[in-house]
Amino acid sequence: MGRSADRHRTTRETDVRLAVDLDGGDARLDVGHGFLGHLLDAIARHGRLGLDVRAHGDEATVDVHHLAEDVGITMGGVVRDALGDADGIERYGDAWVPMDETLAHVVVDLSGRPYLAFDPSGFEGDAHGFTVHHLRELLRGFANHAGATVHVRVLAGRETHHVCEAVAKAFARALRDAVARTGSGVPSTKGVL
Repeated sequence: MGRSADRHRTTRETDVRLAVDLDGGDARLDVGHGFLGHLLDAIARHGRLGLDVRAHGDEATVDVHHLAEDVGITMGGVVRDALGDADGIERYGDAWVPMDETLAHVVVDLSGRPYLAFDPSGFEGDAHGFTVHHLRELLRGFANHAGATVHVRVLAGRETHHVCEAVAKAFARALRDAVARTGSGVPSTKGVL
C-alpha cells in the first residue's frame, strides 16, 4: 500500500502544488527560487522521497519568505496525509550531517505535537537571498502542519549556504528514519499520534 499524498495551497502570496511519496521516487522541482529548489532537491535525495513541487509566489518582488513558509506548510500537511494512521512507523529519527566546516544535527518526532526548536538563528548572510531565517520558516511550517517536533542544532559552521544545506540534509535523513516502517501498530502509549 502506497504512502503518498498531494495538496494544492493558494494564497495571495503563493501558489504551491506539492506531492510526496514516502517510499521513494523522483524529485521534480519547479520553484521560483534557485536556492530553495536546491534545498528541496537535497531533502528529496537524502530523505529518499518522491517529491514533486511546483511553487511560485512573490519571491521576485518581496523575498523568498512567503514561498519558503508556504512550501513548508504544504509539505508538512502532505507528509501527515501520506502517513495515514502511522501504523508501523518508527516515529523518531535523527541525523548528523557535516558539510565542510559545518556540522548539523536534526531530530524529528512525528508525535502529533508541533514544535520547532531552531538553533542556527545566529548565522547571518545569505545564499541567493535565502537566509537561515527562511529555513526556519520552512521547517516551522513543516512542523506545524505535519504535527512534528523538530529540533535543529548547528554545532559548527560559518557559511550560510553550508549551514542551510547541512540542516536540510540532516532533516531529510531524520525524516526518512522517522517515516520508516519498522513494525506494526502505532508507536505511542496513547495508541494514536
